[in-house]
Amino acid sequence: MSAAGEIVNQKSAPQLRSGALNLVETVGQSLAAIAPTLTPALNISVVAGLAGLGCWLSYLIGTLGVVIVAASVGVLASRHPEAGSYFVYIGRSFGPLTGALAGWSMISAYMFTAVAVALSFGIFLGDFLAAFGFELKALPMAAVMLVFIATVTYAAYRDIRMSSRIGLMLEIISVGIVIAITVLFVRVRGTVIDPGQLKVAAFNYGGVFSALPFVIFSFVGFESSATLAKESADPRRNIPLAVIGCAAFAGIFFTLIAYLMVFGIGNDTAALGKSAAPFGDVAAKAGLGSASMVVYFAAMISVFACCLASVNAAARLLFSMGKYRFLHRSMGLVHDTHRTPHRAILLCGCLLAAICAAIAPAGFLDAFGYAGTFASFGFVVVYFALCLVAPMDLRKSREMKPRHVLVGMAGAALMLFVVVGSVYPVPHYPYNILPYLFFGYLAVGAVWFAVLKVKSPQTLASIQHDMEGN
Repeated sequence: MSAAGEIVNQKSAPQLRSGALNLVETVGQSLAAIAPTLTPALNISVVAGLAGLGCWLSYLIGTLGVVIVAASVGVLASRHPEAGSYFVYIGRSFGPLTGALAGWSMISAYMFTAVAVALSFGIFLGDFLAAFGFELKALPMAAVMLVFIATVTYAAYRDIRMSSRIGLMLEIISVGIVIAITVLFVRVRGTVIDPGQLKVAAFNYGGVFSALPFVIFSFVGFESSATLAKESADPRRNIPLAVIGCAAFAGIFFTLIAYLMVFGIGNDTAALGKSAAPFGDVAAKAGLGSASMVVYFAAMISVFACCLASVNAAARLLFSMGKYRFLHRSMGLVHDTHRTPHRAILLCGCLLAAICAAIAPAGFLDAFGYAGTFASFGFVVVYFALCLVAPMDLRKSREMKPRHVLVGMAGAALMLFVVVGSVYPVPHYPYNILPYLFFGYLAVGAVWFAVLKVKSPQTLASIQHDMEGN
């Protein structure tokens, strides 16, 4: 039987729960995947160390770039609401092989994001317990990590509506905690005017631009609600609102929190750049040392939400690619009761545990950096392609206008800059080999899909027709 015929026959099998998510729950997926709390809790250290007093400006520039990419995603999402969306968006414009590589790239992006945040759970848990004088040894920590991963996998397996609601609720709580503590240390300072951070002419602009790859990592996941388009009510409206709205909210939050944290630590960006618990150190500087344990607790909440959202997104990509036989067809199966891609979710859970076990011996903090950097390559490559695809897609329907081309070019240029910044200046080992490992991963996918094209050309051809039943 042909691939197209098998896809048609699948319509009698259980399908994803169409229309299960309202706008708020769709927003929950993107917001949880961004995990805004992780930036002040951990990610901001790298940006502050590179950009110095221009830390907030790096986040502002990054915000503009990400919102441009989000606008491109919004254009495509409003026209093609598909599960495993990036595989479809790019495949329809650049061909099935390129679409498959986009899906392959995003699977690694979401999986390694899940790995990074799972490892950060261990970091924050250790910091939280240390505040009470306790320390977890290697074996108990490994057991806790397995329980964490199993809980995430179960939540994803059980119900997408429950997953999105949990993610949104947890992020609201954790962001609320961060904002409340920020207000407290601003009150201690008595003002929000910091002359040092407002002298933009004195910034080290080399550092400001060098920090952009790490700034982009703070945003990754804003687009993840698009992978749930089949399960969202009114996806042509809800997905663009969720993607663009979450990108804009996160950017405003990151820019303001970066400014206030540098202000709160007395403009000592060198100390902030070396901190493994930056927000806790800022709170302690303001005489709010007891707030550190609350920060760590908020970070653990955010980590769970982000890991759950990442597994959900990766599983939907596996589902879409399995459904069209780019991967094993078991990935395209849906649970009879829960209406989730259960096989894909279980595979994600197993991969998450295996990768964490493989790289954790390097130390949780270092392993977090390796996984996060590797994940960012997958996102940036696809973001670049999406900025090119959006105006091309509009051109097919004769809706393209000059502004669409300008927006696409601006977004693509920024993403290209991020890619170049990851290899030059040459980073230290092992970060210097991570870009090449990622392109090796892409090469493996390209070889597999090329073999598939020879063995089963009708499989690749099917993406060019009415995919996902639309």
